[in-house]
Amino acid sequence: MNDVARRAGVSLKTVSRVVNGETTVDPALATRVRAAVAELGYRPNLGATMLRRSDWRTGTIGLLLTDAGDPFSAILHRAVEDEAHPRGVHVMTGSLDENPDRERELATAFARRHTDGLILAPAAADQGYLSHELHPGTPVVFVDRPATGYRADTVVATNRSGAASATRHLIAHGHRRIAFLGAAPRIATARSRRQGYRDAMREAGLPTCEAVDPGPRSPAVTTALLALAEPPTALLTTHHRITVGALRALRHAGLHRRIALVAFGDLPLADLLEPAITVVAQDPAAMGRAAARALFERLDGHDGEPREITIPTTLIPRGSGELTA
Repeated sequence: MNDVARRAGVSLKTVSRVVNGETTVDPALATRVRAAVAELGYRPNLGATMLRRSDWRTGTIGLLLTDAGDPFSAILHRAVEDEAHPRGVHVMTGSLDENPDRERELATAFARRHTDGLILAPAAADQGYLSHELHPGTPVVFVDRPATGYRADTVVATNRSGAASATRHLIAHGHRRIAFLGAAPRIATARSRRQGYRDAMREAGLPTCEAVDPGPRSPAVTTALLALAEPPTALLTTHHRITVGALRALRHAGLHRRIALVAFGDLPLADLLEPAITVVAQDPAAMGRAAARALFERLDGHDGEPREITIPTTLIPRGSGELTA
């Protein structure tokens, strides 16, 4: 910065103000400073800047999601970015792939890079490790799933009531054999959605039929269910990858216009299929905004008790969930 100041013929303080984006610098001086910056190839050193600041802020936050490439995570990620950008904060993102070891590895890596806060969709069974991996005072917000072993603000969808409403919707269309296709029960959202299904089936006095999906987009579980002596007349799928596998199995068997389907979580082009897919839609954009706002509130000094922020789900009838038994 001293080199830039000498080249531009201004004070060090003026260079600092221009580099840090202050808008009150005389335009002619600012132009000279920017020209000197370009000529000398000057780049601010984030580590040095952090050491000079009394609050040690780096202007970055970490965002750890299940898979940054899937539609739900991508929309949530963009919403966090949209909240961070006006504050001059950059978002560092990582994908966990449901891997507990990767969760801890990336959370630790972001902590070592002194991110100002962390938004995390938990993959591990316990987040207690954050107590000694994060720097004291680093705020955390959990999104999409609640955490275990660490108290912090949490943003979740209405998973249990959403799954219950989907099941009741199928029951209202005459279905009595409704199969639930879920993810691994170690995942909190999977357990909540399963419980919502059980709530509705118990209310109606109907037997449950539950299966765990063996892998992404696999049609194997649905194919096995269709081969039962009394196969289900309706399916409730609880993740977009599970939904894709179920759709493949139904279409392969020629049953996509006979077996009803409600999917938890919307997916691209679901409204353009035939029949269009009835969904329990989450609102990942609202979840991302809520998570980012909660994190920035903590960074701004809010020190109240941890909060659970609930984002409603919405049942959207499109055709597949309205096929009668």
